[in-house]
Amino acid sequence: MSSTEPQQPPVSAYGGGSGPSGPRASFGRRFVAYLVDYIVTGIVYVILYVISKPLGYALGVVFSLAYFTYLEGSPSGQTVGKKALGIRVIDFGTGGPIGYGRGFIRWISRILSTIPCLLGYFWMLWDKEKQTWHDKLASSIVVPESAYPVSKWPG
Repeated sequence: MSSTEPQQPPVSAYGGGSGPSGPRASFGRRFVAYLVDYIVTGIVYVILYVISKPLGYALGVVFSLAYFTYLEGSPSGQTVGKKALGIRVIDFGTGGPIGYGRGFIRWISRILSTIPCLLGYFWMLWDKEKQTWHDKLASSIVVPESAYPVSKWPG
């Protein structure tokens, strides 16, 4: 980290007790951000699918994997949708970036969040830390950018 980048306070700096506390992104903002990302990845998928159906499907999945892994794992923690809605993904324990490995875990874990009628996504509505299942599996949280500013996008 260079000296020109602002230091991110750890999430636990917002309160004591067990686990971090502080501002979290709302379900509505997260939902709209995901819709924006779905449109972005969907446009690429349709273009690839029109070019070649079997290869287009495979390349569409690879694009989605790369898109979410790279952007959520970057220092900014923001996809195009998250940037547009002013939210970002950070490490649950430190408040820093989650890295590409956990960005991949978040992507693959979305499948688990989707299987039981999207229960893993709705989980944040009653979870104490406002985490979805893929947040829990990747040890991440989604917070407002206003509380955790981004110095450079995509990071």
